[in-house]
Amino acid sequence: MDVKKRKATVPWIMMMMFILLFSGNFSGCSQAASQRPNKKKSTHPKAASGFGSSVLFPVTGNVYPLGYYSIWLAIGQPPKVFEFDIDTGSDITWVQCDAPCTGCTKPVDQLYKPDKNILVPCNHPSCGAVHFPESPRCEKPDDQCDFEVDYVDHGSVMGVVVNDFFSLRLMNGSLIRPLLTFGCAYNLQNPGPYPPPSTAGVVGLGNGKASILSQLQSFGLTRNVLGHCLSGKGGGFLFLGDDLVPSGIAWLPVSAESKHYLSSPAELLFGGKPTGIKDLKVVFDSGSSYTYFCSRVYKALLDLVSRGLNRKPLNSVQDKALPVCWKGKKPFKSVHDVRNYFSSLTLSFTNTGNIQLQLQPEAYLIVTEHGNACLGILNGTEAGLEDSNIIGVGTAIMMNILDHMQPILVSLKRIILQNKLPARATFGFATESSETERRKRY
Repeated sequence: MDVKKRKATVPWIMMMMFILLFSGNFSGCSQAASQRPNKKKSTHPKAASGFGSSVLFPVTGNVYPLGYYSIWLAIGQPPKVFEFDIDTGSDITWVQCDAPCTGCTKPVDQLYKPDKNILVPCNHPSCGAVHFPESPRCEKPDDQCDFEVDYVDHGSVMGVVVNDFFSLRLMNGSLIRPLLTFGCAYNLQNPGPYPPPSTAGVVGLGNGKASILSQLQSFGLTRNVLGHCLSGKGGGFLFLGDDLVPSGIAWLPVSAESKHYLSSPAELLFGGKPTGIKDLKVVFDSGSSYTYFCSRVYKALLDLVSRGLNRKPLNSVQDKALPVCWKGKKPFKSVHDVRNYFSSLTLSFTNTGNIQLQLQPEAYLIVTEHGNACLGILNGTEAGLEDSNIIGVGTAIMMNILDHMQPILVSLKRIILQNKLPARATFGFATESSETERRKRY
């Protein structure tokens, strides 16, 4: 059972945004936007021999005020379109379902209506993939396959696993309708103080076999590569497949044994200097608004940040936005006003050629509506994540709404997650040379 983090809804904050392949002006996005695939009338499940092509989705949404990005998927025969929140931290895709539904946020006419003959039985391999690494709990082999997702804020989703046709347009122009496994959610609970996204469900793009990405790869339709390019002004593109993968990517292995994108061990540096924190494994999760470190790492990091502010014109202040905040002599208008008081954070992945993910202060600070600077990294142990370390939707890029949501150039400009089955999975980010090339083009 996946444990997900709550999404943040802090007013007047442009929260940090983790994205898989991103840049406000990334060429792949702009090229994709102008491409018009040939609309071949092919609905054969195999677009071509071997791997077919890539699937490109327009992305809507923003970090503020929505707090999430989403895509639209067409399900069923005839197809009905639903909006899905993008999440790399889970692998099951689910949609609000008229079974009937308790706690659904969509009106009945906007719910997915399943047929009885599309239910997945408990002994089906797809049910095992949804529940991996645990086993389904069923009294009889032909019982329906159920699923449940629990959230840290005590919200939850329950439902039944089903199969149905998804209508997808490949970049080579072919229209395919693969039969995919996903969740029909008929019981949603949200007792927390934050309202859920207005989407109809979640598209799971995690590292497990139940993800849409893995299913398309298993059918030979796309390669198991995903990425998305999101603009600081809102919107963007998401792709499944490797047609838009840029050159100059430094690849980093992630665990093939986890349903999450779990990195190899890393050492944490602060201001370019060792902190003594080693063997740190992190999960990259676009379904989490914040970054979370376990209590040991969080406390050590907070101590380093606080000591680095000695003799700086900043004072601690209470702000409802986040637990740790500072104020200056006058309110800050953007993170640019305060960035020089803080040092960079670096994750150095020592077992993989010392690949480094450097996070400038823009990547872990926010400026609130009160003009205070707050630390966008939270204590994951206190949040119920135990010893997990989560690089959330935030830590790759930080923007402030008062800056008109212009992207800040940080070291981690692009991340691509790739799962090579059955070999180990990897993710990658652009090298300095490829970033230089991007600047020249734009």
